[in-house]
Amino acid sequence: MDSVRLTSAPQTRGAVATMASGGARGMMQRWELLLSAVALFLLLLSAAAAQEPSGAACSQNTNRTCEECLKNVSCLWCHTNKACLDYPVSRILPPSSLCKLSSARWGVCWVNFEALIITLSVVGGAVLLAVAVCCTCCCCRKNRSRKPDKSEEKAAREREERRIRQEERRAEMKSRHDEIRKKYGLFKEENPYARFENN
Repeated sequence: MDSVRLTSAPQTRGAVATMASGGARGMMQRWELLLSAVALFLLLLSAAAAQEPSGAACSQNTNRTCEECLKNVSCLWCHTNKACLDYPVSRILPPSSLCKLSSARWGVCWVNFEALIITLSVVGGAVLLAVAVCCTCCCCRKNRSRKPDKSEEKAAREREERRIRQEERRAEMKSRHDEIRKKYGLFKEENPYARFENN
């Protein structure tokens, strides 16, 4: 029985190691995705921070280039009509009456709002999904660790059976020895007061 356990243990460890390496690969991909999203956000933020705010109004840069318009952080470039507009700070996204999201640029000229919203939605969804999967996996592992496996139950049952058999054998051996001692006159009756005298 012990030889069977010894041979199955390395196989189990190998399976756990394989599962762990697969899980680690999946986690690395999630982290890479998260890091790339953070890098994109920081790139946009640093581009916006590096631009020097000029005191001039955004409308002065209309019919010029996107780069000239976006030097001022408070400006929004509309690519369709080449208009440089004041960014509507009261709203998060510019209204479609001002400029379509696919044509609106802010911070850098190569990213439009539509692509930015889609990218951030996908990254946010992926992060939420990763958190949900991690929480589910952690809960499942806790539930598995609380419930004893069938092999553990079987081993505990076998240990208990062995212990009971061993106690029975000890009692049987003691009774045999006592019979032999009585037969040859070596058995001494225990003095019931001996326990009190020794204390």
